[in-house]
Amino acid sequence: MDGEEILQGGVANAGAVVRSGDHVLRPSNQHSASIHRFLRQVRARGFHGASEPVSIDPDGRERLRFVPGDVPLPPYPSWAQTDEALASVAVLIRGLHDASIGVSLDGESWNSEMADPAGGPVMCHNDVCLENVVFRDGRAVALLDFDFAAPGRRAFDLAAFVRMCVPIDDDFNASRLGWASIDKPMRLRVVCDAYGCDESGRAAVLSCLSDSIARGGEFVRRRVEAGEVAFIEMWNNMGGQERFDRRRQWWSDNYQDFADAIR
Repeated sequence: MDGEEILQGGVANAGAVVRSGDHVLRPSNQHSASIHRFLRQVRARGFHGASEPVSIDPDGRERLRFVPGDVPLPPYPSWAQTDEALASVAVLIRGLHDASIGVSLDGESWNSEMADPAGGPVMCHNDVCLENVVFRDGRAVALLDFDFAAPGRRAFDLAAFVRMCVPIDDDFNASRLGWASIDKPMRLRVVCDAYGCDESGRAAVLSCLSDSIARGGEFVRRRVEAGEVAFIEMWNNMGGQERFDRRRQWWSDNYQDFADAIR
């Protein structure tokens, strides 16, 4: 439409997210009203590290305040791969979790597809990849795309972030997204330190990682089996099931290195 600029990135909503002046317009869903109410509540509590909801328009799109800054897309630029950038995202996630304590979440509608099956006391984003973070001067300032947000445990949300942004992946898979060869176990420690995990929190993140790795592959496969074109293309480009099998084996082979790094 006139005056609308397509914002690049994403898979499910690729090409459907646009900027119009100071606003971003993107497809809404059955959970958007609940997400908007939640975001308004945490903003009222002082957390401004997320898009500010404006409205759900008559055309079915949600309207949010545009957040200026840099959003890294694959192949990820070197500045987005620094430990400092990684730590700043962990701090932002901690801010979200802390601000959500005591927020009324009962009776709202949340997407269960990537949610913590155990539930939990904080609101989890559940999809913090680099494409869903706004940076300024190499530091994370806002989280985007709360479509999969739902109540859960802190460690569950951190594990999903770690899986995608440490990343928890072998070098061959990671290089397809532009990741350099880096010390991944130490980057897990960077996340735990920046978030402020105590000993039990670190153990919980480690425990949740195995489940997160399995769930990530299952999510993509479900979308492929449902015939979603964008996910079929991504699945094929990544190497299909073999890519996810290789990651699980790599995690099993390297698990102890990660456990040692966060002690």
